[in-house]
Amino acid sequence: MAKKIVDKEELKKLKEKSGGFVSEFKEFVLRGNVMDMAVGVIIGGAFSNIVTALTTDFINPLINGIGGAEIGGSIKIYGGQRILYGDFITSVINFIIMAFVLFMILKVCNKIVSVGKKKEEEKKEAPKKSDETVLLEEIRDLLKKQK
Repeated sequence: MAKKIVDKEELKKLKEKSGGFVSEFKEFVLRGNVMDMAVGVIIGGAFSNIVTALTTDFINPLINGIGGAEIGGSIKIYGGQRILYGDFITSVINFIIMAFVLFMILKVCNKIVSVGKKKEEEKKEAPKKSDETVLLEEIRDLLKKQK
């Protein structure tokens, strides 16, 4: 038997399927959320280096000077191995600083977003009717019922 040759319509459908995938991927990548996330990751990496430098070069020496404790210390255990508790404490301090900064950023962003929503809600609320208007509407409804 001879192989079936793909006709033009089937070829067109295959191109549309693959082109649809590529265009869908392009749309996904170029969407604002993905680009914002990429920028956030890059800035987060740079900020992480700043926080690490702050902790290592500023906070740890202050703690060493004030409390007399050695932050960069280690404990010797069996087999010549060491537990580097100072590195762990530094990492915990880094995490706390990063978490606090992210919390503050999100708090400010949420406040900014909520300000915009409050203005929209104020616009959506119908003006309250005065007592006279409510009374006149009731009288109108009663008159309609009598007819």
